[in-house]
Amino acid sequence: MQSDKQLRQQLANFLDWHEAHADLSAAVNDFPAELRGQAPKGMPYSAWQLLEHMRLALWDIVEFCRDPHHKSPPWPEGYWPKHAAPPSKDAWEKSIQEVRDNLESLRKLIGDPKQDLFAPLPGGSGQTLLREALLAADHNAYHLGQLVLLRRALGAWKG
Repeated sequence: MQSDKQLRQQLANFLDWHEAHADLSAAVNDFPAELRGQAPKGMPYSAWQLLEHMRLALWDIVEFCRDPHHKSPPWPEGYWPKHAAPPSKDAWEKSIQEVRDNLESLRKLIGDPKQDLFAPLPGGSGQTLLREALLAADHNAYHLGQLVLLRRALGAWKG
């Protein structure tokens, strides 16, 4: 019982920890608005595109875990915004908040002892809540690293 609780706590922490790298706040806070839609030379995405991709993918993971009837967007077009820049000033902050909200939703699922971490998810093809939590953490860490690298290339990283 204690090891189950510890595993759930570690998974919840792992979703956005900053022990090995920058977390979401470090990557996006104070990101200059005029640079959010720019892709530096040699890089395929802007900060906005990376942030939105993270949001869309995380939303899809959470909904897949919660709803056996959830339909994922088409790959890859359903996971990337069409435009390099945010559509409005508020879109950046809204996207960040939705990433945080979805992380919290996933944390709640992981933390619920009624949720079997190892049971196949209804509506899936063998995926488990454990697998989806690890997928979310890995995916976010990968793209947070890209955001930091992009910030550095744009001269907007002070870390």
